[in-house]
Amino acid sequence: MKKILFVIAAITMIACGTKKEQSVADVIATNNIKEIKAKRNALVSQVKELEIAISKLDTVKKTILVSTMLATTTDFYHYVEIQGNVETKQNLILYPEINGALKSILVKEGQRVNKGQTIAIIDDSGLKDQLAQLDADAELAKTTFERQERLWNQKIGSEIQFLQAKTAYAAKSKAVDNLKAQIDKTYLKAPYSGIVDDIITEEGSYVMPGQSPIVRLVNLSDMTISAEVPETFISNVKKGKKVDIYIPVLDASAETTITQAGNFINPNNRKFKVEMNVPNSIEAKPNMSVRLNINDYHNEAAILIPQSIISENEKNEEYIFTAVKKGDKYVAHKTFVELGRTNKNDIEVVSGLAPKSLIIVEGARSVKEGQEVTILN
Repeated sequence: MKKILFVIAAITMIACGTKKEQSVADVIATNNIKEIKAKRNALVSQVKELEIAISKLDTVKKTILVSTMLATTTDFYHYVEIQGNVETKQNLILYPEINGALKSILVKEGQRVNKGQTIAIIDDSGLKDQLAQLDADAELAKTTFERQERLWNQKIGSEIQFLQAKTAYAAKSKAVDNLKAQIDKTYLKAPYSGIVDDIITEEGSYVMPGQSPIVRLVNLSDMTISAEVPETFISNVKKGKKVDIYIPVLDASAETTITQAGNFINPNNRKFKVEMNVPNSIEAKPNMSVRLNINDYHNEAAILIPQSIISENEKNEEYIFTAVKKGDKYVAHKTFVELGRTNKNDIEVVSGLAPKSLIIVEGARSVKEGQEVTILN
């Protein structure tokens, strides 16, 4: 402080002049332009020299105000965000198994049906009349065979007659069974319990197997979510991992777990498939878009710090500043850290930072190594 006062006094002496040289007022009174300019240049030069001297003498360190946080361990879950879709494995379009006119549809859209229930009937084109004739022929063949069998057992008649009767009866019985199966195909039945989502073909239309869709049947009681995950996560995204799901159109959130993780990498996009159940609390529909946050990493004792306080040097080494106590004051200390995974605005410190360290948060960009700091909090 004494040195600064000395410099200020020296500047005052220059401005006022000394006994051996003219004062500023005396030089101005001469009205000599050359002397006035010379005096001005001399004073400007001396002022610059004194400013340099002041900057060198000003060795007082300024204390930086900072806020800190205590490095503590916490249970840390890291998530990878993936887009998925709601699916149901029981979502089928039912086709007829036989040609014919669509005689009647026995259900309505939105109706719940049970497994095996008849949904529609196709005209049998006289198959039932043919079945009546075949039944009569089969009954006659049976009677003939039974009589021939009794005679054969009594050693009456030839073996060829017995075998002919047996073969004729078997053929007629087989024909009856085949025709009954054909007639059964005229009844379109539900392969599982579900809801009739859409009636596609109207009554009276001519339908053909594999070409004429009749109804769509959906089972909403067994919904799943599927998604494709990049192969880089295959070692961490496994069966049993926790998943937070969010369906935007329903504004609904829930938690579930992965029930199946694929072992095949799709060569076209380098991804593998995962699947999970839709929680009962969500009334999802097939093909709804789902936002998935899949847990791929867990650390029970992680240290998290704000990403905004991290700096990097010319060697690409990352560091933060901590407040270290020296005597009765705190100073800033550059602490190099190894970083891990992120969590929104925070990042995990893998190594380099001890628990209970005072991490400088506010003011982290302003301090320098060894600089005294004042902690506000």
